[in-house]
This record gives sequence, structure tokens and C-alpha cells, in this order.
Amino acid sequence: MILILLSCLSLISNSAASANTPEDFNQLIVKYGRESEDFDVVTDDGYILKLFRITGNESKQPVLLVHGVLDSADTFVIRGNDSVALNLAEAGYDVWIANCRGNKYSRRHVKLSPDLDKAFWDYSLHEMGIYDLPATIDFILEKTGKAKLSAIGHSEGNTIFYVLGSLMPEYNEKVSVMIALGPIAYFHHAKPFASDLIAVWPVVNGFYKITFTEEVLPDRSASAELARFVCNRGLLGYEACVIGIGAVVGCDKDEIEPDFLKRAVEYFPAGTSRKNLNHLVQITRSSGFAQYDYGLIKNRILYKSISPPEYDLANVTMPVALLVGQNDNFAVEEDAERLRDVLPNVADYHVMERKTFSHIDFVWGKHIPEYLMPILDDLLSKFS
Repeated sequence: MILILLSCLSLISNSAASANTPEDFNQLIVKYGRESEDFDVVTDDGYILKLFRITGNESKQPVLLVHGVLDSADTFVIRGNDSVALNLAEAGYDVWIANCRGNKYSRRHVKLSPDLDKAFWDYSLHEMGIYDLPATIDFILEKTGKAKLSAIGHSEGNTIFYVLGSLMPEYNEKVSVMIALGPIAYFHHAKPFASDLIAVWPVVNGFYKITFTEEVLPDRSASAELARFVCNRGLLGYEACVIGIGAVVGCDKDEIEPDFLKRAVEYFPAGTSRKNLNHLVQITRSSGFAQYDYGLIKNRILYKSISPPEYDLANVTMPVALLVGQNDNFAVEEDAERLRDVLPNVADYHVMERKTFSHIDFVWGKHIPEYLMPILDDLLSKFS
């Protein structure tokens, strides 16, 4: 019911403005005492993606951070000096942070308008993998003069690397290591309440379809503003939000304290397409990890088959490190173990020691410098 309510509110206003617009990425970087620059990366299919870089040691191999579904580059810096991106910059890495198509920073196209053209939203994680990542990787390597980069992907931000490695295997040679935070490819054991939201998605999807709405939970939408309103209602609002977040992705109150939660919901959600969420739900309902299912007729036209083809993970030869949370309701251990057993080049498989470690602790956790950065630094140093 919560997802249905938020979606209905989103339909009422997909562009409701907030009275207090938070700092953008560049302002956050300045606030925390560093410098950044941003670039426009144009994909082969015309999307204009905003790419950020934190000024650091440019002699080092670049590290690309890629956010998860409904998120943006902000997720890697809103913890300030305790965040993943700023810790990496402090350690001297050349840090780049991507924004996938359709989020608040990448809501542009050379021809299509996100507000007027339905075709703008005709994408899923598939297009992110075969268009967004190649364009971003090539831009960074050309800009830095390096032959390879390292990558850290959170949630869907690592899913799209499996798409890339599967369908464009030449890019495996351009990635020294891909570190998967909350790995998602096989996505079949989501726990309640996450599984309940997946089950109700067809109803929510129906609301979007009959109202011709393709953009889901954009930044500053009415639904996002409702969540912010609730989470800012003092201790009671905090408890309600923690319960809601914990039910969906798992949550550890020691890692997501009241003041930070108020800040986090100012930056999340940041928008995606209906088709993207549809693709994720399709994966949960299948037995594997396949391309988008358009239905019997269109599948025959596009794929010459009644079913969409599976992504061949045997082609993903880049080294992949899988970091798994014991309290992750989305990227659960059973699915991560299956992914580990299928990928041909697993550099590390690490179950986070803290039993309450959740899906969002990888990017929002209070103690990122203690429990995550030593692992990241070790992997990056090993594969640089």
C-alpha cells in the first residue's frame, strides 16, 4: 500500500518543487573541503550523462563509482568526510562518479525531451549497461590517458557491469576490478517486505501505464516530498522511516542515525524509468538473469525467440569482488552465492562481518571508514 500511495502521489505531481533545495554534488564537495569538476558524456543513443570527478591524485588509476536504482552520484558523498567517495579521494585515488540516464543529473538527450517525449524513458538496466557504461568508461580513459580503470558499483550499479561484460566483452579488458556492493544479478530471494513490494508492482505499474507516466519517483516529486515530510517529523518520523527502510532493504539504526536520515531523504529518490523497474521485477520472477521481456510477439521480432535471451555471465571475465550484507533484504546471500558460482573470475567473496549490515550501509553507513574502506583499499591496491 505504501508503494501504491507514493506512486499515485507521484502521478499527481512529477515536478513538485521543494521549498529547500539541498546542495548539489559540486556544492557538497566544496562544503567538505575538496574540489570537483563535471563533464557531459554523450552516449551512442543520445543521452547526456553528468559525470563528476573529485580532484585527487591524477597519476593513479581512476576509480569509477556507479550508483544504484533511483539514486544518483550524491549517494557517494552525502556522508561527508566519512563517505566512500571522499575517503577514496583522501587516500589519493582519482575518483569519478557516474550518473545513469534518467536521474536528476542525467535527464537530458540530444533530441528527446524527458517531459515531452515518451521515448526518452524507453530504457532499462540493459541500455545502461550497453550505452551508459561504455560511454563513461571510454570518456574517463581518454581523459586520463589510462588503459584501465577500477569500478565500484552499488546495487544496480554493479548489475549493469554484468550486462556490459556479457554483451560487450571487449570492455572486460578495460576494468581492472569491479567491486560489487550489494551484488544483484540473480534476484530471486528478496525477503519480506521487499518481496511484497515486488509482488504489488504490477498494480503500481498499471497506474503508471493508464496515466501515460514513464518517469518513476523523480527528485522533488510529490511522492518524494511526502517521504521527506514523514522522515522529518522528529523521533516519531525517524522511527517510521527506519521501519520502512528496514522492511524494504534492511536497516541498522546504529548506522543510520536521525540527523543523517533527514539529510539522506533530501537526495533520494532521484528518479528512473518505469521500464527499468519493470525489468528488475521481471528478473525476480524469472529463474535467471535475462534481457527485457517484451511479450511473445515483440520477443519473436527482437530476439527471434518467445523468451528474452539470458545474459551470458561466462563472458564477464573482468575480476569481480562481491561484498554481501547479512541483513540485506534485496541482495541476499543465496543470490550472491549463485552469482559467485557462475562468474568466471571472482576476485573476492566477502560477507560483511556485522550481522545487521544492510543494503544501504554500503553507501550511507555511519562507520564506512572502519568497516568498508579497508576492504576497498585492499582490493583497489591489489588490482591497480
